[in-house]
Amino acid sequence: MPDSHLREEPTDSQLLFEGKFLVARRDTVRLPDGHSATREYVVHPGAVVVVPLLDDGRVVLERQFRYPIGHVMTEFPAGKLDAGEDPFVCGQRELLEETGYRAREWAHAGAMHLAVAYSTEIIHVYFARGLELGARQLDHGEFLDVITATTEELLAWCRDGTVTDAKTLTCALWLQNVQSGAWSLDWKPLDGAGGA
Repeated sequence: MPDSHLREEPTDSQLLFEGKFLVARRDTVRLPDGHSATREYVVHPGAVVVVPLLDDGRVVLERQFRYPIGHVMTEFPAGKLDAGEDPFVCGQRELLEETGYRAREWAHAGAMHLAVAYSTEIIHVYFARGLELGARQLDHGEFLDVITATTEELLAWCRDGTVTDAKTLTCALWLQNVQSGAWSLDWKPLDGAGGA
């Protein structure tokens, strides 16, 4: 087995908390040297983040209050997966609900793990272009502002600490490399983008 000298194997698992959105667990694991340790972690359903590109080169962002840290954050549109939901379908839904935009073309960029030491959360990264603006469909109790920025403005905000959201910082790296030509995307029209 590859990396067997690094792997930890679960020997017991205990449910600590089960909420509407998150689950917390405490597992006992056998370490590679045979000793035991505990691992506490959050089980997350997964999520999607979308980098929406306007025809003039600007990107669509959101400003939203995030209660756990008590700040309004500047972020790319994102949202959690519903049970069994395809990430591409989630990306389309979240973009429309939060910003009012629909996209004609989509590209799957990759995935990222946000907090590998204490969460199972994985975020699927999509780019969207050929945007058409319609009406937002915010969830009940959801309040956010939609803004636009040039790539240069976004990168300046990442550099000066205005943007500290991890998924947005990662997407800014993707954006910079895609726009420079260093990284390529496989763009697909919406009707052929299933699982893009």
